[in-house]
Amino acid sequence: MRGELICGFLSIFLVVASASSKLRYDNFKVFKIKTKNTQQRQMIEKLAENTKNFNLWHSDDKEVHIMVNPEKLIYLQNITRSYRLPFEVMVSNVQSLIDAEEPTRTTDDSSSFGWTRYYPLSAIETYLDQVLTEFPAVTTHIDIGTSYEGRKIRGIKISYKEGNPGIFIESNIHAREWITSATATWFINQLLTSEDANVRSLAESYDWYIVPVLNVDGFVYTHETDRMWRKTRQPVEGSPCIGADPNRNSDSHWMENGGASDNPCSETFAGTHPFSEPEIKALADYIASIKDRLNIMLAFHSYSQVLLSPYGHTSELADNHDDLMAVAKAYSDAVKELPYGTEYTYGTSATSMYYTSGSTRDWVYNEQGIRISYTIEFRDTGRYGFILPPIQIIPHCEDTLAGILALVNKAKELNYLEPKYSI
Repeated sequence: MRGELICGFLSIFLVVASASSKLRYDNFKVFKIKTKNTQQRQMIEKLAENTKNFNLWHSDDKEVHIMVNPEKLIYLQNITRSYRLPFEVMVSNVQSLIDAEEPTRTTDDSSSFGWTRYYPLSAIETYLDQVLTEFPAVTTHIDIGTSYEGRKIRGIKISYKEGNPGIFIESNIHAREWITSATATWFINQLLTSEDANVRSLAESYDWYIVPVLNVDGFVYTHETDRMWRKTRQPVEGSPCIGADPNRNSDSHWMENGGASDNPCSETFAGTHPFSEPEIKALADYIASIKDRLNIMLAFHSYSQVLLSPYGHTSELADNHDDLMAVAKAYSDAVKELPYGTEYTYGTSATSMYYTSGSTRDWVYNEQGIRISYTIEFRDTGRYGFILPPIQIIPHCEDTLAGILALVNKAKELNYLEPKYSI
C-alpha cells in the first residue's frame, strides 16, 4: 500500500523477556523507497548506520528497502516528504513473518531432515554426517577451519571421478539468509540421489565443493537470539558493536570506492583489516589450496533474484564480461521457463546493485584466477525478503537446480570447464 506512514504501535524497540529470549520485531515495517539518484540512495542507506532503528535490506540504483523501528516511523515520514520520495510498505510486521517461519507440529519431524522448514546448525551438521555415512565412496568431509567462537566450519566434497573440473559453492556467509543453506543441502541431496539424467551428468562430471553454512557463529545467533543478524560475531576493539560483514572482508580491493564501511556498527563494516574475520581467512586459505582444481565459484545469497558478476569495486568491466553475461543469461532463461516463472536479472555487482569491495566473489576471480564467479541473490524481490516462507523452499530449490544446470552447460560451451590438472 502507498501513502502516509502511520505512526502507531510505539512499542519498545526489541522486547527481551529474559536472557534466553529471542529479540522481537513486533510492528517493525519494511519500506520500499524509490530514489532518483545516488545522493538520495546514500541518504537512506545512511540511516541504517543506526542499526537499532533502521536496517538496510536491499539497495540498488532505483530503490532502497529499509526496515524501520515503529518508534521512528514519523522520522522516516518526514524524510520521505522533505525529499518527495515515493514509498510503499512491503512488510507491515516483520515479527509476523518470523513467527510464521517457525516449524509447526506437522513440519517439526525430528526423525528426518527435509526441506519444508529451516534447520539450525546442529541439524545441518547431522545431515552432513548422514550423507558422509550413506555415500562414503563419493563424499568427503571438508574442514574449512574454525570460527571466532570455536565452531567448526564444515563442508562436503562430492566426486564421482578424480580429475573432474571443480565447482565451489559458498552459502550462508550472511547469517540471516537462511534460504541459502536450505538450498545448499537440497542441492547436495539432488547430486547424490536424483535419477534425472541431466542431474546425474551434472553430479558425475564435476567435483563439487559445498559449504552450507560459512558464517556459523552468526547463523547460530540468528536461530537463538536475533533472526535479523547479518555479520560475524567477533568483537571489535574499541567499539560496543560486534562483528564484520564477512562479504566485505576478503583481500581484494578491500575498502575501495565506498564498497564497504569503516564503521563497526554498520552492517557493511569491512573488518579492521583484510581477513580479520577467522571464517573468511579460513575460507581463503582453503580455496587457495585447491584453486588449481576449481573452475566455477558460486556464492549463495538472498534476496533480489539477480546474478552478480565481478566487479564490485568498480564499474569497469571484466575482460571476459561478455562470457559472464552469457552464462548468467543462461541461468536466468532456464529459471524463467519453469512453471513458477521466476525472473532473474544479471549484471556486474557495481552496475546492477551497488559498489562492494572485499567480496569472496571478486577475491576468487581477481586473486585466484577462477574465471566464472557469481553472487546469486535468491528469492524474492522484497515481499518476504530475508524471511522467505518455508513453503517456498522446494520451489526455489527447483529454480536453482534448473539455473545451475544451464549455467554449467553454458560455461562448458564457452570452454571454461576444462580440467585444470591431471591425475
